[in-house]
Amino acid sequence: MSSANSLIVIGGGPAGYVAAIRASQLGIKTRLVEREDLGGICLNWGCIPTKTLLHAGDVLAQLRTANDLGIIVPEGIRADLPRVVQRSREVATRLRQGVQHLLKKHGVEVIKGQARLQGAGTLEVEGKNAQTLQADAILIATGARPRALDSLPVDGDRLWNYRHALTPPAQPDSLLVVGAGAIGMEFASFYAELGSQVTVVETQARVLPVEDEETSQWVARAFEARGIEIHTHTSAHLQTLDAQAAHITLRTENKKEAIRAFDRVLVCAGVVGNSEDLGLETTRVITRHGCIQVHDYGQTDEPGVYAAGDICGAPMLAHKASHEAIRCVEHLAGLTVPQQADHIPSCTYCHPQVASVGLTEARARERGRPISVGRFPFHGNGKALAINRPEGFVKTIFDTQSGELLGAHLVGPDVTELLHGISLAQRLEATEEDLMNHIFAHPTLSEAIGESVLQAYGRAIHI
Repeated sequence: MSSANSLIVIGGGPAGYVAAIRASQLGIKTRLVEREDLGGICLNWGCIPTKTLLHAGDVLAQLRTANDLGIIVPEGIRADLPRVVQRSREVATRLRQGVQHLLKKHGVEVIKGQARLQGAGTLEVEGKNAQTLQADAILIATGARPRALDSLPVDGDRLWNYRHALTPPAQPDSLLVVGAGAIGMEFASFYAELGSQVTVVETQARVLPVEDEETSQWVARAFEARGIEIHTHTSAHLQTLDAQAAHITLRTENKKEAIRAFDRVLVCAGVVGNSEDLGLETTRVITRHGCIQVHDYGQTDEPGVYAAGDICGAPMLAHKASHEAIRCVEHLAGLTVPQQADHIPSCTYCHPQVASVGLTEARARERGRPISVGRFPFHGNGKALAINRPEGFVKTIFDTQSGELLGAHLVGPDVTELLHGISLAQRLEATEEDLMNHIFAHPTLSEAIGESVLQAYGRAIHI
């Protein structure tokens, strides 16, 4: 294919700015249009600031159990919430400035404004820097925003979305979290650590519904042990608001109802793609449920118009967005690009942490695969006991006949940092034999991975 000599990227998030930098590295003249802040939702209002808050919550939890380690900590330890929030904003600002520097370093022109396509190859930018731009290719990387619910109209006061939860005016006495996906569970975990009375409702059968069922069940029990109230098969509807609380009707699937009062309500009902007001109607780009439909390398049905990241649909993850963007740009440059990996790692940073890649046990069985499943609890791992965090387990799933690693599911201490080893092994097509013969350093949490693999074939040593 012929290479593109010029590119315009719409959106400066993990897909957009990464695409722009890689395009510049490949010698493509690149401009990036962003209407808000560089770094997108992930850096400014998602991944980074939430993990900063959650780290503060983790430190608080460890201090509360420090006496178990023989460390004397004063009673009444608590978080300074305004300072915790301030630090999260400082981290986001520092990284945003880093993105700005990287784009400048790579010669990417950044234009502030709202971009609208005027057919293939042309777009108009509205704002202070109003202008018409043309390029060989246009990459749409406009990301996503919180899904609105008519039954819970967010007002930024009593009813929040994740932006409000990141910058609360004060700690809520009681918090209702609506939606038990990754975002909801992370905020539920953080506010519970601060001392808020947290209730989580989920319309589906279990929390973290996209995860392996054992993972969901384990996390639900761990949350309930921390005093977090969980209701599945339950929806929430605003009844009334007053000066003291939001009064919410909780309705189960069998139509039982109860009206509860909450200081604040956090709506985490998923996200929708930012496909409006882009001028897509002037092109042959097809959208479905707010997301742009693309082919193997981000091509839309309009020649010369591409898309990558959350705007293309689930799973809406920053690392997937960046990976898609790089593949798209390299394809534009005429490089031979490998097919998209089937298995995208997923991490949830609640306490306990959750990490997974590949098929769940249920999905593997649905596909008719003959499977061997291994499990190893962290309470059998020396490092987990040494650091006083023996909660959770590692679960690995293999094709019994071929030895293919089909999936892995981890719950427990720092499992989000352990996952890369498993996902890399899967990418390199490591078999059960390769993993059983691998030497895991001792004492490390990663030894639980090796034991899980051994247990799948009846060879575990420490269980």
